[in-house]
Amino acid sequence: MDVKIDKLFDVSGKVVAITGAGGILYAAIGKALASNGAKVVLLDIMGDKVESVAAEIKADGGEALGIGCSVLDIASMKAALDKIVETYGSCDALINGAGGNRPGACVPPDGKFTDLELGELDKVFELNYKGTVLPSQVFGAYFASVGKGNIVNTSSMSALAPLTNVAGYSNAKAAVTNFTRWLAVQVRVDYPKADIRVNEIAPGFFDTTQNHYLLFESDDKTLTKRGQSIIGHTPMGRFGDPVELIGPIVMLLSDAGRFMHGVTVCIDGGFNIYSGVGPLDEKA
Repeated sequence: MDVKIDKLFDVSGKVVAITGAGGILYAAIGKALASNGAKVVLLDIMGDKVESVAAEIKADGGEALGIGCSVLDIASMKAALDKIVETYGSCDALINGAGGNRPGACVPPDGKFTDLELGELDKVFELNYKGTVLPSQVFGAYFASVGKGNIVNTSSMSALAPLTNVAGYSNAKAAVTNFTRWLAVQVRVDYPKADIRVNEIAPGFFDTTQNHYLLFESDDKTLTKRGQSIIGHTPMGRFGDPVELIGPIVMLLSDAGRFMHGVTVCIDGGFNIYSGVGPLDEKA
């Protein structure tokens, strides 16, 4: 069998739509895919942000389109898909990167879980779960119509091993993981003649704008107690770098992952597999 590795992981020419592309992680992923020949469509409610990222990509010689839209509005997502097909003639993949947390969906300092604000829980669940389901419906219908497609969702370590305090986010991401596995089967039931794959990544802990204040003190150098706990539970002993999400995503988008379906790829430095029994820095 003559397998060319570079061809196996090739994403050139693929039209890839990315929700939540206005954030640090998925903007970086969009740039990386574009630099390797993909036609990247950056989707985010912050239209000016994704337009700016798209301009950066084009300035570097890549192909990109920034579209302001809401993952919670079906008309908005359908309009975005229409624009993609109008511009590039097709769409090959959807990466569901939109998500986030809210303070009210977390147990407050010196509070209890009984103090959680149910309205805030609803908002976090809506953004993470519905914000994955709705785009998957819109793009899934398109993929079925053309006979092929690829969906990559975003879960979290907190879905697999629930973290203290972050109830809303943990619960919502657990729902995303369940949805990913359910959808991987359902698309084969609903559209047996279409080659649609559904997988997800589950990032560990990355230093991003959203969670920096949870990991570092105000000096931006000293770890908080929570940051220390995370590092102490991560066998690789550090936070992730956004660039480290790119390889697994390329694998899922390319022919390298063509028999991967319903899979959760953990990108976490070993956080998920460490039981916490015994110190990492010496033999227990």
